[in-house]
Parts: sequence; structure tokens; C-alpha cells
Amino acid sequence: MSYANLYSLVQWTDKPPTLSPQASSIIKLVVALTICFILYLQALSSKSSSSTNATTPRLRFHGRLPLTAIGIVLLVFWSWSFLRVPQNGGSVAHPIDPLLSAASAQHDIWLQQAATSNSVSEAVEEYKRRYKRNPPPGFDGWHRYAKERFSVVIDDFDNLMDDLQLFWAVKPSEIRRRTREALSDPWNEVAEIRIRSGKAEIGPDVKPTHRWMLDGVIAMMKNYVDKIPDMDLGFNINDEPRVAISYNDLQDLHADSAPSEPPKSNPSNETSKDRAAGWNISDPSSPEKLFIDYSFQPTFHSHGSISCHPSSFARRSHLWDTYPLCTDCFAPHSNGLLFSNWTLSASPCHQPDLAHLHGFYLSPAAFKPSKVLYPVFSQSKAAGYADIRYPSPWNYIDKAVYRPDNEHPDPPFAKKESTLFWRGATSEGLSRYGEWKGMARQRLVHLANNSTATFHILLPSFPHASPNVRYQPTYTIHEVPSSKLSNLGLNISSIALVNKIDRCWDDDCPTQLRELGVVGPSDFQSHWQYKYLVDLDGAGFSGRFIPFLQSRSLPFKVAGVFREWWDGRVTAWKHFVPIDIRLHGLW
Repeated sequence: MSYANLYSLVQWTDKPPTLSPQASSIIKLVVALTICFILYLQALSSKSSSSTNATTPRLRFHGRLPLTAIGIVLLVFWSWSFLRVPQNGGSVAHPIDPLLSAASAQHDIWLQQAATSNSVSEAVEEYKRRYKRNPPPGFDGWHRYAKERFSVVIDDFDNLMDDLQLFWAVKPSEIRRRTREALSDPWNEVAEIRIRSGKAEIGPDVKPTHRWMLDGVIAMMKNYVDKIPDMDLGFNINDEPRVAISYNDLQDLHADSAPSEPPKSNPSNETSKDRAAGWNISDPSSPEKLFIDYSFQPTFHSHGSISCHPSSFARRSHLWDTYPLCTDCFAPHSNGLLFSNWTLSASPCHQPDLAHLHGFYLSPAAFKPSKVLYPVFSQSKAAGYADIRYPSPWNYIDKAVYRPDNEHPDPPFAKKESTLFWRGATSEGLSRYGEWKGMARQRLVHLANNSTATFHILLPSFPHASPNVRYQPTYTIHEVPSSKLSNLGLNISSIALVNKIDRCWDDDCPTQLRELGVVGPSDFQSHWQYKYLVDLDGAGFSGRFIPFLQSRSLPFKVAGVFREWWDGRVTAWKHFVPIDIRLHGLW
């Protein structure tokens, strides 16, 4: 299916498809005839039953079925076929339409529940109702801060609670000890931010190349850090997530973290005294290595799927033949070939082929995971990981921002170039033995620039009509050679790797260069001239997605393996077009 072409050729609405008056009349007729047919069968059954033993009633047909009944059956099926499939073999409604309608309704529901309270006292009661706990000390100050900034989120803390839930199973003193343990060795690549007396500072031994990340966190905290009690926080300075918990351990942690009693009616609004002393742990070290280096090796079965049930598809199956498309792997989160469930698509448990579809699972460049529940803050995480997500500083300190200007304006959508645009690097993982062939970024570039296949694309057609009559388009499948895609008004030749091939060894570097090629760099603000912007994860989250959402362009986001803090707040098919990581639905 060609999402890009269809978006440009059809004026979409967020309303579900409506039936014409003629179609509505036919539906009423079909329902009435069906009821008559059912009554007829019941009468026939009763007559047949009266001539048989009363203890063995059953439906019998004596002789031929009356011609009237046959006619009714044919009429029912003919009417249904008339409604579902036009006489020209096409479809009267595009399969994307119900996805758009469902996404709009889903987002409206989320908005309504995100801010239901009107006062801090109502917000406290709503928090207790939803999460079966009292809000933390200082909640009134947070509530005031959010209201002053007209936040659309006042009562929804689902993502935060999901990330913190497991830590309710660990004693506070043990959380402090594990935090200090992770921070004590620079090799762990967990950097420290220390908060004392309302001020935040960066701890020692931070890599200069990653200090921007900690500077960004402190910049984000500056308006409210004076309200945060003394504590030490550990931030993952790598792109990849760090804390992978096994299925059995997850079950134990969930059981131990569940609230054991109702929230107290009059909880204290004060934090414990002399908190700084609790963080002065003299010897937090463990005799065992906290984090193990799994860089440059497959990680799906060792870490990526261990949170899944042992009987799950991912735990039961190792797909050695990676050439065929695993339709069973994407069916649970799809409607046919169309992507339908963003949340479910993140789960590895029904997708054993993910082991071969992303650099993080094929050969990550910097991966030091732990299977113990350490409190590590990460900018994104894969499903099944227990990192604590936080908004990335990348979008707050000018790494990637939406800033159109006179040289690079953001024109209205209709005036943009009809181009599917992406620029990026080979940053997903390291390739030495051909792993790059499975990495999503390289597969996208190859698909856009080297395909010789014929695409089957669902396109609209309109009957000849008078100016005063509005007709619903009919959609039929057309075979379009890749060389003819530009005839549909879409340029796909602007998907390319930039500058050079990175993160590769031996022959994989020149091989990728020959097969994929590279182009020169471009100004980030030049994105806004294009209608369609593709976004893919790299070694971790993509820092470009939020600026894409701010623009007047239409983002196409490939559903990789990572999820960020905004998950649930931004809705697929409402704010962006989701594309499966297998890329089968792109055209």
C-alpha cells in the first residue's frame, strides 16, 4: 500500500466512512430479509420436530429447500457483496480510513483522561484512585507548576508509574546502595547527577564526549530543582538501554511491588530528614561485575526476549532462514499489511525475526546490560527493559530543533515538494560479517534506491461526475514498477546515507559503500521543504522525531525497537504514519 501517494491524492478526514442513502436502504432490506429467513427456518424446524421423537429434537429438511428460501439467501449475499465490493472489483472504502478514525478517537479519549481534576485536592484523589498510592511529597507544588504552564497532562502518570513500578519491590536503602554501586565505577558508563539543598551538579568521571547530556538534564531541571529532595541519580550515557530483567524475576518483582493496603487518608507531605546522609555509602561495591559487555554480538535471545513468557513465539523460535517474510511475526499488531497497533508492535514476544531486523539486536556498538534491577535513567528503552525513561536533552540544547527561517522556511503542506526524505548514518550497530543487511537504515536505503520489483499499490479513481455531485472514490490495486513511482507524483530518490559508512569492520565497509552509496551533508532545517519525512531509530532513539512533529510535514516513523517518554501521548495514524520495521507497508 502506498501511504505517501494516497495521502497526496486523497483529501482525508478523521471521520469514519459514511454510507450513501441507497446503501443504507439496502442494509435495512438485507436485515429484514434475513429476519424473515430465520423465522422461516424456525417454523420449518418446529414442523419437523413435531413428527420426531420429543426427546431428540433436531432440524430436518424434507425434500428440496423452497425456491423462496433460496432466493432470500441469494439476495442476502448479493446485497452484501454489493455493499462490500464495487462492480469494477475495487473497494468503496480505503483500509486506512478506519485506522485514522480509531486513532483520532483514541487520542481524544487520552486527552480527556489526562486532565480530569480541577484542583489539587481532586488531583490527589484521582492519583490515589488510579495508582492505589498516595502522591509523593510536594505533589501540590508540581500541580501548581503544571497548571501555570497550561499542561495538558495533570492526572496521567502511566508511563512514569510503569517505569517505577518494579522499584516498589526494593527497599529504599537498597535502591540507594545500587545507585551508588552503579556510579562507583566509570567503566559502567552510568554518570551521576547529585542534588543537594536544591542544587544539581554533575558527578566526577564523566566522559567529555557525553557531558552535553548531563548539562542538558541540569538545564531541564533548573526551574524546579529547588523542590527536589537530596538524592543521587544515575544516567545511562550510552544510546542503548541497560537493564534487562528475566520473565521469572519480573513476575516476582510485580508481585512484591503491588500495593498491599489502601492509601493513607492523611499522609505526610514532607520527605525524610537528613537525606544526604543516606547517600553517603562508603563501600557499595559488589564482588560480581554489575554490567557485562555484550557489544558487537547478537543480543535478542540473550537479553531482548528474556522478559517474554517461556512459551512465547520469541522464546520458542529461532528463525535461521531470514529470507522469507515472517507474516506471523507482524500479524498481531497489523490489520492485513497495514500497521494497526503501535503499543503491541514494541513487544518482542511475538516477533522472533526482530533478532535479524535491527542493529541493536544484531550487533550493538556499545551495550553493557545488567539483569539486576538497577535504577538507571535512559533516553529510551526496548520493550522488556526496566530502564527509567526521561525526555532526552537532545531536543533541548540545540542538537536537533525545529527552527525554520527565511533561508529554510516551513511552507504549508500543499506547497512542499512531494518527496519522501531521509538522511542519516549507519549508526544502528556494528557490522563485520554482513549484519548490515538486516539493519533497518540500510534496508530502507536499499529499498528506495535499488528496488527492481513491481509494487502493488491501492489507488483511488473517481467516476465522471457533474460539478454539483460528489462521488466517493473507488480504490483498486495497480501494479506499478519501481521505475514508475515518480509518475504518481512521489519522489523517493532522496533517501540516502550521509558522508561515510561508519561502524563497520573489514570488507563490510567497502561493500556497503558500493551497494548503498553516500551523499553530502545537508542543513537540518532543510527538511521542512519536503512533504514526507522518514524517521528511524539508530543505536537508540531518534532525536529528530519531535522536530518533525512540530513541522507542517507528515512524519513517517518506522516502528523500531525503542520507546520514549512520549509513548501513549503521541498517537500513530493521528500524528504520524507508522511503518513496520520490515518496511513491507511503505509503498
